[in-house]
Amino acid sequence: MYEARHQPLLTRAGFYQRVALHVSIAVALLVLSLGMGMVGYVATERMPWMDAFLNTAMLLGGMGPVNPPVTSGGKLFAGLFALYAGLVFIVCAALVMTPVIHRILHHFHVDEKPDSD
Repeated sequence: MYEARHQPLLTRAGFYQRVALHVSIAVALLVLSLGMGMVGYVATERMPWMDAFLNTAMLLGGMGPVNPPVTSGGKLFAGLFALYAGLVFIVCAALVMTPVIHRILHHFHVDEKPDSD
């Protein structure tokens, strides 16, 4: 997927396409997670859909739930989903930053000649 150290730097258009792909994957992961969280809150806490959306979005954004859960199932779900949301945040940040970091690092090595063993 990425060019090797001895290959030339990817064109600007190719780089933008790569960034768009990574952002699309991150958005898809967020949308999937948002749906799972909403269903979980509706099922365990009997929240209205809009409240479930708000709580899920706040957890995925790292802010924490707006309405604290009151049932045991809701508390268990909220705790597990909070752990999951933290990982999703890290994964999405890494997905979006990876092409940029790779391009910067690749730019430093583009003039070097490959090792001849």
